[in-house]
Amino acid sequence: MKMSILDRILLLVTGLLAAYQIAFVIDDFSALPLVAYTIAFGVLLVSGLLMILLGFEVLDSPVVVIVTTIIPLTLSLGIVWQHLATFRIPYLVFVIIGFLAIAITRLFPMPGRLPTLVLAVVHGIAGITIFLLPTFLSIQGVTKPLFSLVGVGGALIGIGGLALSFLKAGKPILSKELILKILPVILFLMTLCFVVGFEYG
Repeated sequence: MKMSILDRILLLVTGLLAAYQIAFVIDDFSALPLVAYTIAFGVLLVSGLLMILLGFEVLDSPVVVIVTTIIPLTLSLGIVWQHLATFRIPYLVFVIIGFLAIAITRLFPMPGRLPTLVLAVVHGIAGITIFLLPTFLSIQGVTKPLFSLVGVGGALIGIGGLALSFLKAGKPILSKELILKILPVILFLMTLCFVVGFEYG
């Protein structure tokens, strides 16, 4: 599917928002959240630029599933580390094991539905964490109300990430054409929600 001018513009703005997030929004966070968020938005920035330069064909790479896992895992880790001190180490262990499990089941042939199951579990837990935790924190008054936009961004990244990951796994939940059509919009809205949520929340 050919990428339109509008798609390229949306991806460019997404990249600029991700760069802004890295340079100005997260620079006063503590060490691990700073590293986690930098990785997440750095991967998002590079992914957007590669799609602009190479088109949607870059998504045909077998490493796409692995790379798209980095964003929700590192984002959720940063949020947990900042706001749920008692779960820091257990969640860090989950992130490491989850990433390794997805990498292994994608790089080496695995029987049956194991790769799909691993993908769904890891993506699901990370996506639910990004969606629910900021929402609860803002409702409880622990953070400012706009921090709930991080949860909205988490919902969007969950939708986009799962759709793309299952497409690459050969078990699409939406048609390829529809996924590619809405992907730039999802990435833009998701990044905008993250930037506003983290800066003003």
